[in-house]
Amino acid sequence: MTGTHQPTPAPAGGKDHDGKPAVLFLCVHNAGRSQMAMGFFRHLAGDRAIAWSGGSEPGEQVNPSAVAAMREVGIDIAGELPKPWTDEVVRTADVVVSMGCGDACPVFPGKRYEDWTLEDPAGRDLAAVRPIRDEIERRVRTLLAELHVPVTASTGSPESDADPDPLAAPDGIAGRVDWSRG
Repeated sequence: MTGTHQPTPAPAGGKDHDGKPAVLFLCVHNAGRSQMAMGFFRHLAGDRAIAWSGGSEPGEQVNPSAVAAMREVGIDIAGELPKPWTDEVVRTADVVVSMGCGDACPVFPGKRYEDWTLEDPAGRDLAAVRPIRDEIERRVRTLLAELHVPVTASTGSPESDADPDPLAAPDGIAGRVDWSRG
C-alpha cells in the first residue's frame, strides 16, 4: 500500500442502511463545506447515522484551511478526498444537503432537501474559515436533532461549549426535544 487514502465508498443503490438516517452533503468541489459537514456529522452521530459527501466538480484535494479548522476542534478530515456524487448515492440518501452547488445539485422526488447558504472557504485563510466551520457545526447539530439522532461526542469548538446538545439530558439520560415550543 502506498499510503494513499481511498475515499469513503458510496453505497449500493437502494441498499438498506439498518434504519439509520443517511445524509449526503453536496457542494461544487467537495473540498471544504461538504467535507467539514460530513466530518462533524460522523463525529457527532457516531454509528447512529450515516454521512457521505460529493461534488459536482470535485477538486484535487480537501482545502488545507478546512482541514486545519477541523483539526482545531478535534476532527481529522485530512484523509478524505474530493469525489463526485452519483445518482445512486443521491437515491440512497434520506436527506440531501446542498451547499452552493446550485442547478448542478441532483433532485429526485421523495427526498428531503436542504440548501445551506454558506460562504465558500476556497482561497480563505484559517481565520476566515473558522466562522464557516462553526456555522456548519451548528447546522449539523440542528439536523441531527431533527433526525432524532442523539449526539454524545463533543468538539473543541466554541459552538459545542456555548450550545449544548439539544438531545442531551443530565447524567447521561437520553433527552427529548420539546418541539411544541417555538
